[in-house]
Amino acid sequence: MARRPVAFVAALVLFLEAFGVAFVNLTLGKVADNQHMSMAGVDPSAISTGAWVAGGVFGLYLLLCAFFLLRTGLTDRPAGRLGRVLLITCAVVHGVLGALTWALVGWPAFVFMVVVLGLLVLTLLAYDKERPASANGAPAAA
Repeated sequence: MARRPVAFVAALVLFLEAFGVAFVNLTLGKVADNQHMSMAGVDPSAISTGAWVAGGVFGLYLLLCAFFLLRTGLTDRPAGRLGRVLLITCAVVHGVLGALTWALVGWPAFVFMVVVLGLLVLTLLAYDKERPASANGAPAAA
């Protein structure tokens, strides 16, 4: 089965996406700081700092998810509990952001988000822990 290459591709995509998200937030923070933009009276430096922190935190989150995907592909074993929780939340985030990007950004961003969502779900399902068999050889009921 092609589950290892899917895990590697998903890790590479999330790795690149992490740097893309961090770069976009860094740029938005610089623009807000240079233009002295303020929303509802909030200090412009607070807006730029918030954009930088949000980009860093989300970038680190995506890098951590990419690490678990890379480890899954290298060892050809499913991720542990923490890894699966991170990958499931990453898939949910990409599903929600996919719906938002379709409405706000357009089709290319939507297609990218859906492809990443598909890679994450395919990896999670391909490395699903197998259920133990019953005494007669049939799969055990869930």
